[in-house]
Amino acid sequence: MKILISNDDGYQAPGIVALYEALKDVAEVEVIAPEQNNSAKSNALTLHSPLYVHRASNGFRYVNGTPADCVHIALSGLLDYRPDLVVSGINNGANMGDDTIYSGTVGAAMEGFLFGVPAIAFSQVEKDWVHLQSAAHKAREMVLAMQQQKLITTTPWLLNVNIPNRPFEDIRSIKLCRLGKRHAAEKVIQQQSPRGETMYWIGAAGPAKDDAEGTDFHATAQGHVSVTPLQIDLTDHAHLGYWAQTMGRVAQPASA
Repeated sequence: MKILISNDDGYQAPGIVALYEALKDVAEVEVIAPEQNNSAKSNALTLHSPLYVHRASNGFRYVNGTPADCVHIALSGLLDYRPDLVVSGINNGANMGDDTIYSGTVGAAMEGFLFGVPAIAFSQVEKDWVHLQSAAHKAREMVLAMQQQKLITTTPWLLNVNIPNRPFEDIRSIKLCRLGKRHAAEKVIQQQSPRGETMYWIGAAGPAKDDAEGTDFHATAQGHVSVTPLQIDLTDHAHLGYWAQTMGRVAQPASA
């Protein structure tokens, strides 16, 4: 098995190092990750400046771009083979509910999925890497189980996984979940620059709004590993009929 690992916290982040160490003896593993922290970069690609690839002393390759850049260039020419699996993470903090839209961790995995490769995004629920080795062990366990179940094939899929920050023996079973939902983000933070200009910092993510049973928020709060299958199609299929009628009226000439 050949695995491509990336992340959004940067190639030196403890999460990606732990993930590599957990998987390096079960597969042929290549690490291609951002040079700097690229959290919340989602699926962004760098189109108006060149990308450079360098190799670190530990063998990891790093790119002066986004998480999606790393996977994109890896799968479109940098690697001379096609990996069997793209794994992103382990992220420093949760990617649940609305987080998945912004997440660079999910963005890297999604880029693999767009290239037709099965992909998993791994995150820890809490920040600061508490019980990181337990999360890495759980990620290894999941990858091995999926390989043994012959799920890692040429058919692509995309999974978002969040692991509670607990000792390995205290992490409960996998729960298949839907995405929950957060409240709107906290108010923007304003500061004055040394030059007297107003600076704006994006506020913290809002607390959970929909954390009902069946959501990723609920599962991880109970100590379970949440697994959510994701899709790319953003079409509002449930309301296509409504919009067909509405657009029919919109297409009529407007009255004076």
